[in-house]
Amino acid sequence: MFFQIKKVHKLIIGSFIGPFILTFFIALFILLMQFLFKYIDDLVGKGLEWYVVLQLLMYASSTLVPMALPLAILLSSIMTFGNLGEHYELVALKSSGISLRRIMMPLITIVFIISIGAFFFSNIVMPYANLKMGALMWDVRNQKPSLAIKPGEFYNGIDGYSIRVAEKGDDGSTLKNIVIYNHTANNGNMNVLLADSGKMLKSENDRYLVIMLYNGISYEETGSPGTLNNRKQLTRVKFHEHEVKFDLSTFQLNRTDENLFKDHYTMLNLKQLKFYEDSLSERLVRDKAFFHQNYALYTNMNKSFRLDSSVTSVKRTLDTNIIKNFKQSDRTMIISRAFSTIRNVASYTETAKKDQDAMSEKIRRHLIETHRKFTLPFACMILFFIGAPLGAIIRKGGLGMPIVISIFFFIFFHILSITGEKMARQDVVPVWQGMWMASFILTPIGIFITRKASLDSTLLDLDVYSNFFRKLFKKKSK
Repeated sequence: MFFQIKKVHKLIIGSFIGPFILTFFIALFILLMQFLFKYIDDLVGKGLEWYVVLQLLMYASSTLVPMALPLAILLSSIMTFGNLGEHYELVALKSSGISLRRIMMPLITIVFIISIGAFFFSNIVMPYANLKMGALMWDVRNQKPSLAIKPGEFYNGIDGYSIRVAEKGDDGSTLKNIVIYNHTANNGNMNVLLADSGKMLKSENDRYLVIMLYNGISYEETGSPGTLNNRKQLTRVKFHEHEVKFDLSTFQLNRTDENLFKDHYTMLNLKQLKFYEDSLSERLVRDKAFFHQNYALYTNMNKSFRLDSSVTSVKRTLDTNIIKNFKQSDRTMIISRAFSTIRNVASYTETAKKDQDAMSEKIRRHLIETHRKFTLPFACMILFFIGAPLGAIIRKGGLGMPIVISIFFFIFFHILSITGEKMARQDVVPVWQGMWMASFILTPIGIFITRKASLDSTLLDLDVYSNFFRKLFKKKSK
């Protein structure tokens, strides 16, 4: 019996590993295509090297694992037990005295190991990948578009120059009827180059763009703009060949220091998140204490005024209580100072409230990332306990019915996760409730489906429902 169970475990593990790897990379590829469609405008036309794009895709793939991994576990578990049920292998195993719990045990162990690995991945690899991708994406977005001089249009991509060519040869380098305005001196169109033809070349290290001009004229106007002497000198020089060199260093991808991004909450591990949470909480407590001290000073100095009073009520309060003790000539000054004090207190209160709200939101963001590192492995376990029993109930393998059911449950899980995170971010519910809301809702569903599968329930057996409606329509026809 022991050797029989051992062979069964090998069979089940072998049936699970293949679909899991396949569905994981398919889901990751689909999510990666979505990432490309989202940022395609930031990548196209920048002249990026292939290895830069490959690095960006690699870092983006790492950040998409938290979505691809639970979906792969759900889909592969449904496919595995659906195939076993469709080929009556589950029936044979149960008839030999092996319960569904013992059949699932090797996959429970594997999914548990995967969940532990997902925790370490989200705590170690993901912060590093988010840091690398964030810094690289920042540099790509700020990268200038690649050099593209189009015929009949002024090109202003090179700092200090405006270039226009009438025609461009098929080789991409031969130019005709060239006009180059030199604005590097910031004094207008005082330096102009005209040429009948030219040749566009690049230096060996692509650092400089060289345009060889042929049969042209150089116009340079000198003078002192903005002075009383308006006399200017025009210099005109004809040439048969002239070389113009442009610096292209601004078109190269300049990498920003990654230390500028490392304090972001998505780029921190658990230890760092805890440190920043404590620091922000202590700072928030100090800011609140400082605000109450200053507020008390204002209110003690102005006990007769109410911050929420209107101008009329404040004036009435002044007229009836304080201002009657002063001369008529001093009353205007006293009222003006009172209104100024009230406005200052209201402005200070509003500013302090905004600062404290921003600080509280930062703390919630760090708490959300802390809980996210634990919700990912827990979601893998829950979706397995939903997928495996569902596969045993529906008894359909392949990529048909399992995909439909898994997509439905994954969308339901994803909507719950997004809704809970948004509620936590907006402080509608505590952070732990919002981040664990999807798990709290899906856990009873997983327990219910697992129990139904253990009792050989026909809850989702489509053949049972089709036979029921078939019999029902036969009765009606009779």
